Amino acid sequence: MKRGTIITLVAIVLFGALLLFNTLSAQKVECSVCVEYNGKRNCATASHENESDARQAAQTTACGTLTNGMNDAIACGRVTPVSAQCKTR
Repeated sequence: MKRGTIITLVAIVLFGALLLFNTLSAQKVECSVCVEYNGKRNCATASHENESDARQAAQTTACGTLTNGMNDAIACGRVTPVSAQCKTR
């Protein structure tokens, strides 16, 4: 392999590692939320910088398979979760 190719590959790997580190280090709280909507139940897990955002992201994800259309998605997002557990990473 040529020297320039090796340097390019190393630079790409280092850049990818930096992006991965920055993304994962920002995710400080992980929440698991279970939602019941229209007689169906689903659970999801999400992580974020703070608890409220992690909880909201998990609820939005859980509602994704339970709803059809924007009105249902908004209504499901406002439902009180059946269960919610958060932990700090």
